[in-house]
Amino acid sequence: MLVDFGLDFLSRAGYFLPNQMGRKRQPVLIQQQLAFARRGGRRPGAGRKPKGERAGVSHKTRGALAARFPVHVTVRLDRGLPRLRDKRTYRVLRDAFAAGCDRFGFRLAQYSVQTNHLHMICEGRDKNALARGMQGLLIRLARALNRLWGRRGRVFADRYHGRILRTPREVRNALCYVLNNARRHAVRLGNALLDPFGTGFWFDGWKETGGRVPQGLTGREEEAPLARARTWLLAMGWRKRGLLGMLEIPAAGAS
Repeated sequence: MLVDFGLDFLSRAGYFLPNQMGRKRQPVLIQQQLAFARRGGRRPGAGRKPKGERAGVSHKTRGALAARFPVHVTVRLDRGLPRLRDKRTYRVLRDAFAAGCDRFGFRLAQYSVQTNHLHMICEGRDKNALARGMQGLLIRLARALNRLWGRRGRVFADRYHGRILRTPREVRNALCYVLNNARRHAVRLGNALLDPFGTGFWFDGWKETGGRVPQGLTGREEEAPLARARTWLLAMGWRKRGLLGMLEIPAAGAS
């Protein structure tokens, strides 16, 4: 009786399943369902967080780039580093620009150096050529600056920001924004018409010089640390919207 009662109790509890002959089977183990916390996927607050007070550049895949379009590139210095608008620092930057301005299907056509960021007008055979050229240039710049400052570590705060320029008006606005960026920030240039920390001295699109390269403004005779523009938009097309004025202040929306 006790044995039968025990087997019946256990079978009802799910540990034994009796067959038609009344003979017991091996225990059947029933797996329990456990609730695990979900990880990954879309959810509020997911993704890489901005660094510092300023939100970083998006890490989404960059869009396709056609070879006929130039690009306005901006890259920011990491926080706590010395200012870039220094004569000794600029000589180091200029040499690095000259060495990396035309590589891998990438061309650096214009640039300006501001206190904590760089503006550049570039061309690329495609988005991969632009990315590879920019990566090489930024590594070259970072190494040169670290040697100058006697330090190691990161120099630029985040990835570069690139804006594709598709029309003559966009290219003209971007050229004005880059070459006259110091005027937009109200930087004191003294009696100088052109920013000494940019490439305006090699630019052939100034209204004041009739579309020729300025001569005799600073006595500069060194070779331009730039690559010659090959896209129609950057070489010629933008001029349809008028030459640039040396005293022209860029619009805020041109960046």
